Amino acid sequence: MKQVVQSLRTGAVDVLDVPLPQLGPQSIRIRTSVSLISSGTERMMIEFGRGGWLKKARQQPDKVRMVRDKMKTDGVSATLKSVHNKLDQPLAPGYCNVGVVDAVGSAVLGFEPGVRVASNGKHAEYVVVPHTLCARIPDNVSDEDAAFTVIGAIALQGIRLAAVSLGETVAVMGLGLIGLLAVQLLRAQGCRVIGIDFDPARLALAEKFGAHAVRLGEGADPVAAAMRYSRNRGVDAVLICAATDSNEPVHQAAQMSRKRGRIVLVGVAGLQLSRADFFEKELTFQVSCSYGPGRYDPAYEERGIDYPFGYVRWTEQRNFEAVLDMIAAGALDCAALRSHEFALEQAEAAYDLIAGSEPSLGVMLRYPAQDSAEERAAPIAVDTVPRPEGASVVINAIGAGNYASAVLLPAFAATGAQLRQIVSNAGLSASTQARRLGFALASSDPADALSDPQANTVVISTRHDSHADFVVRALAAGKHVFVEKPLALTADEVASIETGATGLGKARPLLMVGFNRRFAPHVVRIKELIDAVDAPKSFTYTVNAGAIPLDSWIQDRDVGGGRVIGECCHFIDLLRHLAGAPISDAAIVAMDGGARDTVAIQLRFADGSIGSIQYLANGHKGFAKERLGVFQAGRVLQLDNFRKLTGYGVNAGRGIGLFRQDKGQEHCARAFVDAIRNGQPSPIAFDELIEVARVTVALAEAA
Repeated sequence: MKQVVQSLRTGAVDVLDVPLPQLGPQSIRIRTSVSLISSGTERMMIEFGRGGWLKKARQQPDKVRMVRDKMKTDGVSATLKSVHNKLDQPLAPGYCNVGVVDAVGSAVLGFEPGVRVASNGKHAEYVVVPHTLCARIPDNVSDEDAAFTVIGAIALQGIRLAAVSLGETVAVMGLGLIGLLAVQLLRAQGCRVIGIDFDPARLALAEKFGAHAVRLGEGADPVAAAMRYSRNRGVDAVLICAATDSNEPVHQAAQMSRKRGRIVLVGVAGLQLSRADFFEKELTFQVSCSYGPGRYDPAYEERGIDYPFGYVRWTEQRNFEAVLDMIAAGALDCAALRSHEFALEQAEAAYDLIAGSEPSLGVMLRYPAQDSAEERAAPIAVDTVPRPEGASVVINAIGAGNYASAVLLPAFAATGAQLRQIVSNAGLSASTQARRLGFALASSDPADALSDPQANTVVISTRHDSHADFVVRALAAGKHVFVEKPLALTADEVASIETGATGLGKARPLLMVGFNRRFAPHVVRIKELIDAVDAPKSFTYTVNAGAIPLDSWIQDRDVGGGRVIGECCHFIDLLRHLAGAPISDAAIVAMDGGARDTVAIQLRFADGSIGSIQYLANGHKGFAKERLGVFQAGRVLQLDNFRKLTGYGVNAGRGIGLFRQDKGQEHCARAFVDAIRNGQPSPIAFDELIEVARVTVALAEAA
């Protein structure tokens, strides 16, 4: 299928052929007929992309601070690599989609194929969206008018926060699509409305919709005009729908407001507020979040858990429905807001229009009649650098997220293995990484990678809850398997992998978990030094992991497994490797409160060695992430953040300080590929993988 993408690095817009997105149990797949370009939001993203490094930095000072902190701890090279990778990830723009339901997930109620719906889907021929972000389109509403649903819901949410009532005077600052829809919604609610803007054409539309126009381009004073229109009492509420860096809109909004007036920021404005503006009048200021309650809540948007109607009357979806009802009743004139229309293939010209100086307002993209989803479900071929046929290692990859695209898959590409097929749920990231790294095919269906007879190896880097299932299926299909940590989330999953692998007997393919720290140059040196002395070791491992929000998928026990399973397995495995002996005892204590992800883990090994892992979510970002100390027979080795190894009482060796951090990812991938090529055992013994998985799961449950 075709999808519009935008480069974050350059701002360039393209229409790419990408795999059909996968349908989840709580989602709906829609065959798009039209979509609306949000001229404000999407123009800002184009301008950001086209801007140079300095402009990008000025627009995102918080990101600059993050980069600076990362440079201090991880080094310049690793940080720049991370930044470049982020800029190379294409954006999938669009959130005003209209089409026909093509298929529904197994847990979806209230929608069926053939129904017309409006959603927040992307600019693509097929989109998959949560059912809570879709609304049925009334029969008397055209697709073109329905495309304004989501923009209208943004305006409506701002109005709800302003809590306006019949007869109140409301100023709307900025008359783009959101502002003009807000004018109409306010007029339908019986409010007296002032429309403030520079653009004569938009002011004329606001007047047509019943607003009093304040023409800034002709030198009008918005505060004086608002005071006159409000009979010198001040306006009851102000909606700021403009997009500007200036602090002036908020200042003017405060000046024109009555005592205890309400100001709602729907768009973008400078927020260097003056206390004096707000203090004397006791003004209320609030920022509106998108379409309404539910936005950015994974439970609502991803798991489809709706808020109780009696307690949360207006959600994102119910705001969509309200806007569509207003269009159906004739209270919203959307036709007057449409200025241009382009075919999907002309998307680049459409974005050039909104980024240029030619006047425009509602710019529509129209989609051609499409083949059925089933006909488009096959993997797509990608033009890449040809690789030699007959390679001994042919890789299919499942998962193309941030870590996979930035670190893991480039590491496998560097091994010279043949890269055949890459799969991602949404499809776009798969096609992006296929073009970037040299995979021949891109798909959105994991079954394509698992059943492919031309590949003998599968690399799995999906969300943690899918790891065990993919491992079992891949091994059963006769594929060598490299799976990112963790191997499994539960004891039953560990048992299923062990049973499945053992049942394959001597014909069992190689299985390896991405415990890359074993292969880091510093760790290799530490292992050499401590194995040369026959004495038990004491390990102290401090991990300044940092906080992760409680609603992150990693913290979800059913999806990410929690941080002990999802992340601490790395450090447990590393100490198991360095000890060179099985774990005979393990204990954990967790700090009370929150996610209980600040923990202390104690390990005892069969050779008498002991290890302590302090995994801390309550530290500071400026402190190094990892520090390992090894104490043995009067000697100490200290590894700081995989950049510097220092020996006390032992010669750690020369050249052991690195300009960039090296956690061993490339060495890990190469060791696995070389083992397949040379017919050798897996670089990490199967029994050790199972042992570490069992210990980690038990510790997580104990915590």
